[in-house]
Amino acid sequence: MTNLNLNNIKPIYTELQGYLSQAPAGDKVAYLRDPSLWQQYNSTIDELNTIAGKDYSKFKIANIQSDGGEPYILNSDYRSKLNGLIMRLYGEYFENEISPFSGGPNTVVNQNQTQSQTMQIAMMLDFQSVIDKKLFSSQLDEKEKTFLEKIKTSLPAVKSMAELVNLIASLAKSLGLSVDQIAKLFS
Repeated sequence: MTNLNLNNIKPIYTELQGYLSQAPAGDKVAYLRDPSLWQQYNSTIDELNTIAGKDYSKFKIANIQSDGGEPYILNSDYRSKLNGLIMRLYGEYFENEISPFSGGPNTVVNQNQTQSQTMQIAMMLDFQSVIDKKLFSSQLDEKEKTFLEKIKTSLPAVKSMAELVNLIASLAKSLGLSVDQIAKLFS
């Protein structure tokens, strides 16, 4: 396979992945009633056959049914053939790349986001615990107690550590608390 053919196959490969990503989930829609879906897919296979110099026609949608004159296909048939062709192309031409359905970089990003959110929630809970302990101790003046109570009531609305720092700074300023007093409260 020449590099030229591979460079021409790659856009078709990603186009097919796009079709699959836009196809309705198999358990939500049983039938596809828009002929342009399978016609576009079949013409993409014709283009692939020409560029690759191979015959991928076995992946075409051929089992078109009719319901009172309305053509339709099984969504599971569409998704199955589309997935089969994508995996065939992956195995023949792109096996050195990340598998198209392995999750790839997006999975890592989502895991990192989830871990970050979990960490932020844990930090907020720890912070609330520190505030509760301080509020129930008897060594606070009125300003410090008001400051901690206002932070505690605002915590559920805080979505990030940056918002928490901003909340602490603005409340401290409005109540006339110094940085040293705040540091002492949270030590």
